[in-house]
Amino acid sequence: MRQEWYRAGEPQIMTVLEVLNAAAGFLEKQGVESPRLNAEHLLAHVLGKERRIELYLEFERPLGEAERAPLRELVRRRSEGIPLQHLLGTVDFLGKIFTCDARALIPRPETEQLVELVQSLVDKPDRSILDVGTGSGVIALSLALKFPSASVSACDISPLALELAKENAVRHGLESRVSLVQSDLLSALKGRFDMIVANLPYIPSAEIPELSHEVRHDPLTALDGGADGLTLISQLVKGAPAALKPGGHLALEIGLNQAPSIMKMLAENNFRDITAHPDYQKTDRFLIARHG
Repeated sequence: MRQEWYRAGEPQIMTVLEVLNAAAGFLEKQGVESPRLNAEHLLAHVLGKERRIELYLEFERPLGEAERAPLRELVRRRSEGIPLQHLLGTVDFLGKIFTCDARALIPRPETEQLVELVQSLVDKPDRSILDVGTGSGVIALSLALKFPSASVSACDISPLALELAKENAVRHGLESRVSLVQSDLLSALKGRFDMIVANLPYIPSAEIPELSHEVRHDPLTALDGGADGLTLISQLVKGAPAALKPGGHLALEIGLNQAPSIMKMLAENNFRDITAHPDYQKTDRFLIARHG
């Protein structure tokens, strides 16, 4: 399939299907993962479609220069490693749309699994839940949407991340239900919670330069977990007992091969019923523990 479609000023008309094939082919040559999926998302965004699947009903629709011009720019930027979510300005998380930009970590599919695990632990709808290191707020807000009677709080050290979380709270009508607090882990929090959930930075500092160009568009503070990747997680595990109600749960998303060290750490801090749960790649990615 021809690649001339992305050259400015090209006059010919192309169909939606032709544009998708050409865009996907170009992205594939540039080494972009899932090029067709990326092309569909970008074209749907340009055409104002809520879902990319809508494009399948318009494959024969002709697209002129005015419609292809903004797509050219988006495809160019995507080929240079700009994350798809930053180009779209949104991310789909558990079927809900959240604003997404460089102020916070891009939510990953694995974190959807973390939220689903937490949901399975909520035995009463009015439980109190704290999301530590909330970033864009997707964990806290997803739990608030799932449990309308729950008391949900979220904290982050980054004021920019909290701005984004607030925008997402407003987006979903949760600004009055979810308390957002600027805090270095638990330092500014008061009271005790039935559950604390956290997806904290867990990448060892030395590995940061080796990350893909795309991943390094996330804020460094959302990636860097210190020398061994466990600095912040260790601090939270040690501080969580004072912030949990008796029998309260701590739920963590962790990095590759970190489960044994963190499970030992949890046991040393009077946690019990410690269980590891795999992600889609069969890697132990989540730890759930109850404080004794």
